[in-house]
Amino acid sequence: MSGDVSVTTSSRILGGRILVVAFEGWNDAGEAASGAVRSLKEELELTEIFAVDPELYFDYQFNRPTIGIDDDGKRLLTWPSTVMYGPSVPGEPSESLAADAEMQVSGANDGNIYLLLGTEPSRTWKGFTAEVIDAALAADIGGIVFLGAMLADVPHTRPISIFTSSDNAEVRAELDIERSNYEGPIGILSVIADAAERVGIPTLSIWASVPHYVHHAPSPKAMLALIDKLEELTDVTIPRGDLVSEAAVWEASINDLASEDEEMASYIVQLEQARDTVDSPEASGEAIAQEFERYLRKSNTDGKAGDGRDGKPGDGRGDEPWRPPSAG
Repeated sequence: MSGDVSVTTSSRILGGRILVVAFEGWNDAGEAASGAVRSLKEELELTEIFAVDPELYFDYQFNRPTIGIDDDGKRLLTWPSTVMYGPSVPGEPSESLAADAEMQVSGANDGNIYLLLGTEPSRTWKGFTAEVIDAALAADIGGIVFLGAMLADVPHTRPISIFTSSDNAEVRAELDIERSNYEGPIGILSVIADAAERVGIPTLSIWASVPHYVHHAPSPKAMLALIDKLEELTDVTIPRGDLVSEAAVWEASINDLASEDEEMASYIVQLEQARDTVDSPEASGEAIAQEFERYLRKSNTDGKAGDGRDGKPGDGRGDEPWRPPSAG
């Protein structure tokens, strides 16, 4: 009987109710993870089903509220928070996908996609995590997919490197993925993943590597890579919106910048050569995984992890966003 449970648990990541999670902040270089989830939110028909109380978990001097103007021209105050979204009628394909004649939907699982999007909390992580897990259990979530992005020594001219892992043995066997051996400081994603596994919700993580020398700008190419991998692992075709064209513009703009700076162009060539070596047929899956671990450790030791987005103190890159560490 236990063997049947294992198979069901691992396959539910693919065919059951899936919660896709991303947080702004430490785990979100180039706004890739949060941007990918926002793109999904725009394309799928979802409603808010849970939100944390921001007063409990956020330091407003660190994550400040913002003010804007709504569709009616009124001033609108928005507080940092974390919100879970789900389909109005779980299990049913959304009308937006079904009505799109240009979309060839490969599966009917889009009605089972839930999203959790927000800002990494400033305090009370245990209480925050308990609320998220309770909401996931209440929604009968069968598996959680965490999206993350890190700054790395990778070239923008190559496909975005993606690393997928899981601490769940059945999920690793089902999807033929590896377990991360990383040890060191972590973000809220790892805390929630640990809690989810403890209550029996299987998890997997998808991480994208964002070129550190363009960390000031959002990276639609990394967003697209995360969505591509998510689609590969789930039973639904995911609309890309404008991400494909935005990714092309992003890459072209960096090419233009490099064409005017010989030092930057030379540095990118070095990264391309290193990446091509890793991608060669001789490179093993273990070697690629070790490269991923190296990026994480390096980020923690030289302070690059930061929030990956705004180049504020803590990202270790100085005033010029593309400069390699040796140039700082």
